Amino acid sequence: MIAGPTTHSVISQRLRLRYVDWGNPEAPPLILLHGGRDHSRSWDWTAQALRDKWHVIAPDLRGHGDSDWSPSGDYGGLAMLYDLAQLIHQRNLAPVTIVAHSYGGNIALRYAGVYPENVQKLVAIEGLGPSPKMLAERLAKPIDERLRGWIDAKRGIAGRPPRRYPTLDEAFSRMKEENHHLSDEQARHLTIHGVSQNEDGTFSWKFDPYMRVFPPFDLAQEDVERLWSAITCPTLLIYGADSWASDPKTDGRAQHFKTARVVTYPNAGHWVHHDQFNQFIAELHAFL
Repeated sequence: MIAGPTTHSVISQRLRLRYVDWGNPEAPPLILLHGGRDHSRSWDWTAQALRDKWHVIAPDLRGHGDSDWSPSGDYGGLAMLYDLAQLIHQRNLAPVTIVAHSYGGNIALRYAGVYPENVQKLVAIEGLGPSPKMLAERLAKPIDERLRGWIDAKRGIAGRPPRRYPTLDEAFSRMKEENHHLSDEQARHLTIHGVSQNEDGTFSWKFDPYMRVFPPFDLAQEDVERLWSAITCPTLLIYGADSWASDPKTDGRAQHFKTARVVTYPNAGHWVHHDQFNQFIAELHAFL
């Protein structure tokens, strides 16, 4: 039987952020960074496949898993970027290899652009954020309209309690509904580690509901692209053919990377590392 990880934490911006450590501290460090509304244990299969050769660390982002929620509900990119920088700094992990998904990939790519000397290799699974088309549509709205929408959305979340599922099986069914590529084993594992039981016996997802509301503005896109172009380590950008995400090879974003290769997986959605795990792990081993 494979032993599970141990639990640790760091402090960042007055929040206690939890991470799991899969052991092997003498090996090179590797961070597994999950995406929005996910958690560190989403990486368990990947961590088990890598732990023999790597010192694998998987954090829970602020407002996720067992990490603290932000009192202000701030889950913007700058706050997350600082949290990642603090984990690497406090645990002396640089130079580090990073494998990241979705929002975690977005943060990891920015970190690698800010501190290119600190990242050995980088894998971002659908981590470039909204497509150029989506960004253009968003920025076409006047700033006052975007700010009003953001305020209304946060106010709506504040007035709506987290959804409660009467049984674990009902939460499991919601997980399967969200990603039809998942096996029952995968979905149950993700559900068990992704919920907390309420005092009345019901279950709710661990992530802060404010994670559903993103700030009305971000870094300017030209600044994000400048960070991408500053990355010097070998970089792998992974996409699922069945995903909503736009392929950077066809939408032009790949041109901003000096060292990146884009791989698209058939029969995979947004969670490529779950949907095509064996193919993903084989590619990851070869890349690393």
